[in-house]
Amino acid sequence: MKKTNYKYLNIKGAVLDNYQLEQYMEKIATSHDVELTSNIATYPIPRLKDNYRFIEKTYDLLNKHIKMGINLYPAGEWLLDNFYIIEETFKTVCKEMTITKYKKLPGITTGMYKGFSRIYVVASEIVAYTDNKINDEILSMAISAYQRRKTLAMEEIWNLWIFLEIAIIENIRNICEKIYSSQVQKYKVESIIERLVEKKEANTQVFKPIKDEYKENVSYKEMKYPFIEYMSYKLKSTGRKGLPYLEILEEQVNKMGMTISEVITKEHYDIAASKVSMGNSIISIKEILRVNFLDLFENINGVEEILKKDPANVYSKMDYKTKEDYRNKIKQISEKTKISEIYIANKILEMSRTYQWKNRKKTHIGYYLIDDGKAELLKELGIKNTKIISKEQKAKRYIFSINLISILLTILFVIRFNYISKNVVISIASGIILYVPISQMFMQVLNYILSKKVKPKLMPKLDFSKGIPEKYSTFIVIPTIINSKDKVKELFEKLEVYYLANKSENIYFALLGDCTSSKNEKESFDEEIIKTGLEEAERLNKKYKTLIEENDKFYFLYRNRVWNAGEKSFLGWERKRGLLCQFNDFIVNGVNFFRVNTIANEEKDICNKIKYVITLDSDTNLVLDSAQELIGAMAHILNRPVLAKEKNIVEQGHAIIQPRIGIDLEASRKNLFTKIYAGLRRNRFIYKCCIRYLLW
Repeated sequence: MKKTNYKYLNIKGAVLDNYQLEQYMEKIATSHDVELTSNIATYPIPRLKDNYRFIEKTYDLLNKHIKMGINLYPAGEWLLDNFYIIEETFKTVCKEMTITKYKKLPGITTGMYKGFSRIYVVASEIVAYTDNKINDEILSMAISAYQRRKTLAMEEIWNLWIFLEIAIIENIRNICEKIYSSQVQKYKVESIIERLVEKKEANTQVFKPIKDEYKENVSYKEMKYPFIEYMSYKLKSTGRKGLPYLEILEEQVNKMGMTISEVITKEHYDIAASKVSMGNSIISIKEILRVNFLDLFENINGVEEILKKDPANVYSKMDYKTKEDYRNKIKQISEKTKISEIYIANKILEMSRTYQWKNRKKTHIGYYLIDDGKAELLKELGIKNTKIISKEQKAKRYIFSINLISILLTILFVIRFNYISKNVVISIASGIILYVPISQMFMQVLNYILSKKVKPKLMPKLDFSKGIPEKYSTFIVIPTIINSKDKVKELFEKLEVYYLANKSENIYFALLGDCTSSKNEKESFDEEIIKTGLEEAERLNKKYKTLIEENDKFYFLYRNRVWNAGEKSFLGWERKRGLLCQFNDFIVNGVNFFRVNTIANEEKDICNKIKYVITLDSDTNLVLDSAQELIGAMAHILNRPVLAKEKNIVEQGHAIIQPRIGIDLEASRKNLFTKIYAGLRRNRFIYKCCIRYLLW
């Protein structure tokens, strides 16, 4: 394989103030002509690895010199204290910036930076002209100034922090060259002082360039200032012993057209500048780690500014994951079509404004990115032969695949069984009987494969992390059969945990108690259950009562028994389904089917503002902030149910959302079923089933 000769970027410039930097960023933006990809010959990681090796080499040298008692270059102290940060940054950058990712970034086509990634050049310019002093304010100002002339792609902005760190490490390497050279000169000085002053060996030629044990071939110009400065310091510290040699040193320096004091002044200036620059570099790496790039990205991203103008006024209210999904969809379309992200975003905004006041759903930009309007968008962009597969078509293909493979497997089984039994009728009958279990087994295998290979589609959500608005008030309920007062206490403890994990002003909690089946309409133990339920609800309401919330948070409802002819006993109508139906009927219409209903006792009726109901099983947990996410999903404009008036069915959106259910760590190893469901034995289980079937 032919080795690539990599180019590297090392921009040096004077320190600019904010106004000057802003003007400069606008200027360089106008000079950048861009193509879709970067040249791999400019891939920065090989240079970064070389930089890190040299920094590490300097770090090792400083540690040796500390043990030898040699004075350290002041900037070296920063390196010794913070080398671990540089090491961690180096590893992270190498992991994140692959050559494939770099190649896809827009590159510069002309000038001295030809082939380099544009964002790499921009980041290096910012670092160079701020003396490595980076923070979110400077970044926001500099990138915004650049984008007044040229718009950066989303992928460029998202990778800005990587190239900032690459540029900073490049600067640290430059400082380390000075540190290393200075420490080599100091070692030479120490060896000379030891030979001449302490052992009193007269030699007037010692100030000429020499090769030390490090075997560094350094030019005289590079070594003279640190050498002279430190030699002067060491000779002065020896007192009278060093005076003859100090005179010789002065004489040699005078031959260069300078004095020792001039050399010392210049060297001290370089030392101070290097110390400041090294300090800025280390602090900037730490600052980059602290910068909230999510907020920065949204503030400086040109596509984001366009999407915020959503006519439906929904985009700005969405959570970050949903916004990111929208932006990624635009990026994917841009990569496939080679059309600018800005143009696509503007086209989406234009299309959504067309339907203003006509179709609420179509006024939202997301309709054209993740919903049925995607085909319209691609048509507007002039993209032909793009087939959009509908949800119905995907469902039909899924069912068809299961049926087809199941039928084929059943036929193979029938052929195999007929070969053994020599009875066609029995073989066919066995195939018919086994069709269902075979189809179920294949469905499990197919679902497992799809879960590994197909990326799940993100459901858009509104951001309710700071609280649920009143118009989306929600009841979290546990509908279950209660057979004892201990069960009541246990369930209210669960409700308390759910409340603490999903605190919000407009979320309420209720235990929907269903009675056990009985030969009588009422039983004596009912009163004990009711009493405990009322006490527990009151206890929690008093415990978490706030001045802000007018209503109680916790409620208890208990059903009456009704005669069931089929069961020939009194029990709750339709059990759990009926319990939820009657609860919803009470919320919507005020029809009270309950023997005990503490909601109905409220002075201020909360039913009028309840929008959603989250129902949980008694053995189901509601994890941290999951209620806010569920409500945010239901409240999103693309998920809101739209009824077909003629059929009275939901034709768009969702009336019910079932979240993903997982097995927690405690329950995952209880039995074979939970092990398989949790994924602990799934691979082995499926493998064994398939092998046994084939071998049989």
